[in-house]
Amino acid sequence: RGPGDAIILAKQLYGGLGQNPFNPAMIGYVVLLISFPVQMTSWLPPYEIAATTPDMLDTLRMIFTGHTASGGDMRLLRIGIDGISQATPLDTFKTSLRAGHSVEQIMQYPIYSGALAGVGWQWINLAWLVGGVFLLWQKAIRWHIPVSFLLTLALCAALGWLFSPATLASPQLHLLSGATMLGAFFILTDPVTASTTNRGRLIFGALAGVLVWLIRSFGGYPDGVAFAVLLANITVPLIDYYTRPRVYGHRKG
Repeated sequence: RGPGDAIILAKQLYGGLGQNPFNPAMIGYVVLLISFPVQMTSWLPPYEIAATTPDMLDTLRMIFTGHTASGGDMRLLRIGIDGISQATPLDTFKTSLRAGHSVEQIMQYPIYSGALAGVGWQWINLAWLVGGVFLLWQKAIRWHIPVSFLLTLALCAALGWLFSPATLASPQLHLLSGATMLGAFFILTDPVTASTTNRGRLIFGALAGVLVWLIRSFGGYPDGVAFAVLLANITVPLIDYYTRPRVYGHRKG
């Protein structure tokens, strides 16, 4: 379903390759997230603590049908489990804030505690960062969008954390969790849906950074990168219109 939405709704509907105004991958993901919110935000309990241990076929049946071969469902697999953290630190952060916990309390959770080497989600984003730097080194992408996006997100997060440290996440959490680095280097830099001028790329990246921070801090979804990308895509024609180079003369034919 997701690839079909990405190809048909986001690409072919607008004329095919190179004509799409929206990032196809983000369209596919957002359509799935809105159409199937429960399936997209539910996960099986960890193998070690499940009341019933599913094998590979049971896991596949659970993904596609919601039940194992013996008729068990996700609720039965969770019997006897006191609590399960959700998929990402951003999920846990937003859910815990809604439960009335402070940021100081939340950051003591096992998913956040420990040195950098002990927190896997930070390493994932650092790996994306290394890949993005490699793309910059190879000149496969330009620096304007990733740099403006990351700096703006860090600045918004720092200001928010400075004025409301009990309810808003720190810059480190914003930069090294979720799809931050993936979005900065591999999604926002899509040449078809991003701005085409250097000044426009800086504005486009900064706008996406602000939107990610706003959605994460005050919106209903814990990450927000996909929604921020699509909202920023809407503004690209306007950004290009006001940032295109001025033409001072032309050759008469």
